Amino acid sequence: MNIFILLIGFPGVGKLAIAKELSPLVPAKIIDNHWFNNPILRLLDDGGTSPLPEGIWEYTGRVRQAVLDAIVAYSAPSANFIFTHAGIDGDQRSMRTFQQIAAAAQQRQALLVPVRLLCDEDELARRISTPARRAHLKSTDAEASRKRSRQACVLDPQHQNTLVLDVTFASPQESADAIRNHVSEAVGKATTGHILKADNGSA
Repeated sequence: MNIFILLIGFPGVGKLAIAKELSPLVPAKIIDNHWFNNPILRLLDDGGTSPLPEGIWEYTGRVRQAVLDAIVAYSAPSANFIFTHAGIDGDQRSMRTFQQIAAAAQQRQALLVPVRLLCDEDELARRISTPARRAHLKSTDAEASRKRSRQACVLDPQHQNTLVLDVTFASPQESADAIRNHVSEAVGKATTGHILKADNGSA
């Protein structure tokens, strides 16, 4: 069984840091959302403070789809992947991103495990202010982070394998351990389900 783990959380929550700790535990390849965004965002003459053109996300979506198509076409059947996604509940673009990843998982017959990463407003604002984030074209606007925390919720894909994890006081390693345990349980349930279906089919 191959696995797609999708880490969903607001900018600054630590998705990539957690993915790096989780990767050797599964094991899995990391597909960070900035892989899709940065080739396009680097084309803009932008200091990181101006609103991005709305149409820019259409182009990042195409890059994402190309990567997913390549995974489906060429990755080993047993390969596992960890994706990151700054999804917002009720946002159509966020849901389209989830649907792209879910469709690729279905094509590969992979077990999809979404993980909603939650964090306290103050801690999230502190994390997002790290200067190193800007070098990677990541948001560093603490005020925007606070506004987002108050007005929006992390995307809830309403998937049966979803784990909700508060990482306010957890290290990336602790979060990765919790996710690894949840993934193991999800794999066990899926494997049991396949065995039961096979037994019923042969009965």
